[in-house]
Amino acid sequence: MEMLKRIVLLCLLTLIGSTTMAQTDWMRVISGMVKAGKAVTITDEELAEAVKEEMALMDKKNKVCAANSAYTKRLRRLTKSMREADGIALNFKVYQTTDVNAFACPDGSVRVFSALMDALSDDELLGVIGHEIGHVALRHSKKAWRNALLRSAASDVIGARSDTWATLSDSFLGDISSVALSASNSRYHETQADEYGFRFLKECGKDPMAMVKMLEKLQELSQQDGSDKYAAWLQAFASHPDFDDRIEHIQELAEEE
Repeated sequence: MEMLKRIVLLCLLTLIGSTTMAQTDWMRVISGMVKAGKAVTITDEELAEAVKEEMALMDKKNKVCAANSAYTKRLRRLTKSMREADGIALNFKVYQTTDVNAFACPDGSVRVFSALMDALSDDELLGVIGHEIGHVALRHSKKAWRNALLRSAASDVIGARSDTWATLSDSFLGDISSVALSASNSRYHETQADEYGFRFLKECGKDPMAMVKMLEKLQELSQQDGSDKYAAWLQAFASHPDFDDRIEHIQELAEEE
């Protein structure tokens, strides 16, 4: 509720400080208030349903590889033992694109880009998938979507002051799913996702050391010529890309277990 109080206060301060009260878009203010309240109180089930709808739209906007595609067959082979993560049912698809990326959402949707699959071996790709699923199972992705909803609410409130600012804020914010999916994680969350990915792959009958191979590959890509091709993905994948420490941590975890 503390966050909701802050949003309400933001509403009041923004409108009181405005010299164009008569031009305030009150429907936009109300929209922001509703979003803020919903972001604070949303349940796992409600969030999963909302994300499911967003994913359906994203799957329509992007070119999804057909069932008989080599990419889909490869991903299906690698993930056939991955049914759920901490009670969240998983589903996998490949986007045919030259962009390099992969992401997982709170509803269990995992999307891998074909260009990323071209760049990684099976083990390296499994490491990425395990890590991304870790963010979902540990509810990091849920926090990212909730924060995106709160930022959208604040944008609605500020944007209510004038048409000019409303247009600017809409352009800056973009679609809420894009905000959530591009959200960076803390170093602690990255470490947690690495650990979860290690144990998840092990439970699925995969080589858990794929996590190390994946991190070594990321380190290699970040250092080689032409790394700008992977820059956006590397930045989103690891907001604190201290690969040596992360590799050492997983190796120590392997020795312990």
